Amino acid sequence: MPHLDDAGENDDVVALLMQQHHHIRDLFAEVENATADDRAEAFRRLVRLLAVHETAEEEVVHPAARRLLQDGEQVVDDRLEEERAAKEKLSRLDDMDPDDPGFMPVLRELRADVLQHAASEEQYEFPGLREKAGAQQLAMMATAVRAAEAMAPTRPHPGAETAAENVAVGPVAAVIDRTRDAVRKAMGKDS
Repeated sequence: MPHLDDAGENDDVVALLMQQHHHIRDLFAEVENATADDRAEAFRRLVRLLAVHETAEEEVVHPAARRLLQDGEQVVDDRLEEERAAKEKLSRLDDMDPDDPGFMPVLRELRADVLQHAASEEQYEFPGLREKAGAQQLAMMATAVRAAEAMAPTRPHPGAETAAENVAVGPVAAVIDRTRDAVRKAMGKDS
């Protein structure tokens, strides 16, 4: 998974997440265009990035948006509903073999959902964060997102859009707990 090394982008959570959106788009194309032999590996990388990205948003970006944006509660609730719907499709795909005839139609539905979700974040959430959060807060949030990269779950958890729900989902919850802990430590929160 690529890390941003360019000055400026490395210290701005919005730029970091938008770079991840670009990488997610590329991975969807890679899965769609992969040969049967390569599709499973490309899909695994897509699932991993989506898990990292959504965990980081749930733990870092959405709480800040709730606090900082004028309509933060509604903006975040709308994003969480989009994430829940995408996680359901991702979970269905995760249970299928990439060679299954039903795999590609569900993947295309997921792609449409995820790209619409990313566009909504870029339109409704990210500009307000950039406007309302200071450079130091944006940098701290970027650090927390990068910490999540190393710790995020490798499987989707529909219905687990909050930390408490993530804990209840089963064996992968331990990974999510470690992600949450790493994110909170990076943000200077100890609990």
